[in-house]
Amino acid sequence: MSPRPVRTMDGDEKVDRQARILEAVLRLLSLQGISGVSMRAVAREAGVSLGLVNYHYEDKTSLIRAALHRIEEQDIALVEPDLTLEPEERLRAALRRVADPEFLTTEYLSLRLQLWALAQAHEDFERINTAAQKRYRAGLAALIRAVRPELSPDECGKRAADIDVIQNGLWLTALLGLDRASISRTVIRCEEIALADWPVARRRT
Repeated sequence: MSPRPVRTMDGDEKVDRQARILEAVLRLLSLQGISGVSMRAVAREAGVSLGLVNYHYEDKTSLIRAALHRIEEQDIALVEPDLTLEPEERLRAALRRVADPEFLTTEYLSLRLQLWALAQAHEDFERINTAAQKRYRAGLAALIRAVRPELSPDECGKRAADIDVIQNGLWLTALLGLDRASISRTVIRCEEIALADWPVARRRT
């Protein structure tokens, strides 16, 4: 899934062009991996001049870094609490979002695979990936604690970490062809981990 185009209220063209550039980076990463990303290739894919790409981004590394931050914000949005819902339903809604059809396309799943590989390619990319993972797990842990206030922050963090591993596994195996029934069972399993009574969670760790 490519990021949605970003526009300010007055239709700021600068913001729109930067969004197009980052979308192009993510598309190229998904289709060709890091070897397919260059300043010229991104300009061509985004439909903008090479000079514009060079104006906004110093080099390929800074370009990919910005794209990774874009994905980070999307991931954090998955666990942002919907204040129109009760705490338990907020949590369930967040856990179900990872199985939305927009995240189960070949393009998006291929992108996730490339993002994981990038973490091994450059220390800056690894730091961004690690920070994003921590933020996501913290957001998920907060949703769990809102439903299970009797649990310690450490226990909520462990549950969030376990769920994160399962969700990443869902995305990875879905790329190979995971049926909808399996996806539904995976989501239910994540709900069980998040909402389990303390003794059950203790036996599973």
